[in-house]
Amino acid sequence: MNDDLYRILIRGGITSPGELKDGIAMLEAAGLTEVYFGSRQDMLFPLDGMNKEPLESGTKYKTAIIADRSYQNIVCSYVCADIFETTYWLKGSTFLYILEQFDYLPRLKINITDPKQRLVPIFSGNLNFVASEEEDYWYLNILLPHWKHSAYYPVLIYSWDMVAVCKAIEEVYHAMDNVDQLFAILNQKLQTDNNKTIKKELQIPFVTFPYYEGMNRMGLDQYWLGLYWRNNRYDLQFLKEFCRFCLDNSIGKICITPWKSFIVKGISTESRPELERFLGQRGINVRHSQLEMNWHLPVDDKEALELKQYLVHNFDQNDISTYGLTFGISKDVGKQSHFSSIVIEKNPSTQIGLDYKVRPTYNVCYFKDFDPNTRDYLIYAQDVDKKELANLLIELSRAYFKQLGQEKTTPRKKTVIEKQKQIMVHQCENCLTVYDDKIGDPKSNIAPNTRFDDLPEDYNCPVCSAGKSFFKPVKMIFG
Repeated sequence: MNDDLYRILIRGGITSPGELKDGIAMLEAAGLTEVYFGSRQDMLFPLDGMNKEPLESGTKYKTAIIADRSYQNIVCSYVCADIFETTYWLKGSTFLYILEQFDYLPRLKINITDPKQRLVPIFSGNLNFVASEEEDYWYLNILLPHWKHSAYYPVLIYSWDMVAVCKAIEEVYHAMDNVDQLFAILNQKLQTDNNKTIKKELQIPFVTFPYYEGMNRMGLDQYWLGLYWRNNRYDLQFLKEFCRFCLDNSIGKICITPWKSFIVKGISTESRPELERFLGQRGINVRHSQLEMNWHLPVDDKEALELKQYLVHNFDQNDISTYGLTFGISKDVGKQSHFSSIVIEKNPSTQIGLDYKVRPTYNVCYFKDFDPNTRDYLIYAQDVDKKELANLLIELSRAYFKQLGQEKTTPRKKTVIEKQKQIMVHQCENCLTVYDDKIGDPKSNIAPNTRFDDLPEDYNCPVCSAGKSFFKPVKMIFG
C-alpha cells in the first residue's frame, strides 16, 4: 500500500450514511473526486497538491483525517452478521456495542471476528478476538509487532472486558516477550473476575469464499446490496448520492469490506425497485465475475492491478473456475500475514549496471488446504517469470478442487507457529485468577519458582482475597 495516503478510520468498517456524507463533503472541499477503500475497512486518499485547509480546520466537519501511520483501524465482521452464517449468539448489535466502548485510537491492529465467516480476515491483526461457543466470550490470539510467533491468551475474554484488555496490552506490550509474561502482568493490572477457562482449542471451520456483490435476500422482507469497483477508485459524487438515497429510505448503516467493496444491509422490499433504478441510471455494474472479485491487492498500486487483469484474462480465456478461492498480490516477500488462499509475491527488483534492469520475478505461495486460517504458508514456485504465473495458478486451482470436500484422514501437522503446550497451574474458583509457579506472585511478595504447595497457609488471592483452599489445579493451553 502507498504509505503516503491519508486515512479516515471507519471503526469496524461501519459508518452511517450521514457520517459518510460528511466525510465526502470534506474531501470534495479539499479538491478530491475519488477515494480508495483499504484492507482494514478504512478510507484512503492522497492529498498532494490538494487544498488541506478544509481538513485541518476541523470546525465544519466531524470526520477526522488521520495522517499518523502508527494509529490503526479496528477490523470486525459486523458486515457478515445477518447475511452469512454466524455463531449462534453473535448478532450485529453485539459488534456495535463493543465498538462503542473503544474510547481511544489503538496503535495495535485489533480484529474482532466470527470464526464462521470468510469475508473478514481472522488473524491479520496484533490482537485477534475470535468468538467462542460460550456466549459473550472470545478467544484472543496475539501476535505483537516484535514477536515472531503468535500465541493464544490462556483464558477466554468477556465481551465487556475487551476494551480494558486492549488498553492494558497497549500500555505494556513493548516489554512483553511471551504470552505467559503478558498474562501475569494483565492479571495484576486489570483484576477482572470475568475470564473463563478455555475448555477446548479454537476450531475454525473451512468456509468457501462468498460472492459479496449484487442484490441478495436478507430474511423474509429485506435485502442486502454489495457494490464493487474493479479499480478501487470510488467516485465521491456517486457515494454522496448513494448516501442521500440511504437517508431517504431509512437505511442506517454502510459497511466497508476488506476486499475494497461496500455492503448495505436492511433494504426494504418497497425500496428495492427504486434502488435498482438508481443504480441502473448511473450504469453501476453489479454482475462482476468472481474471477475478478476474489483478489486482494495493495491500495493505489497500478502495477498490481495490471498484473491481476492479465491473470484474470488468462483465467477467462481458459474457462477456469476459481469459486471459493482467493488470490493476493504482495511486494512483502514471506510476510505471511495475507488472508488470501494463494499469494503472488513480487521479488525485489535487481539492476545490472546503470541502464539494464532485470525483469521482475515472482513467487507463488499458498496456505495449506487453501485456507488462510491454517496459517501454514507453503511455497509452490519461486523466481518465475510473469508469463509462467497463469499456468501455475491454474494448476493450483485444479489442486484446490481435487482436495475440496475430502475428509482429512490424518490431522494436519502444525507449524512452529501453531504448536501448543499445556502447563499445570492453580486457579482461583472465585475470580479465575491464575497462580503459576514459574511467575510467583510479585504483588504478594512471592518469588518466581515458588511451588503452590510451598505457599503459606494464609496465602490469599491477590484479586478477590479468597483463601488458598479456593485454588484448584487446572491445565492451561499456551501457544
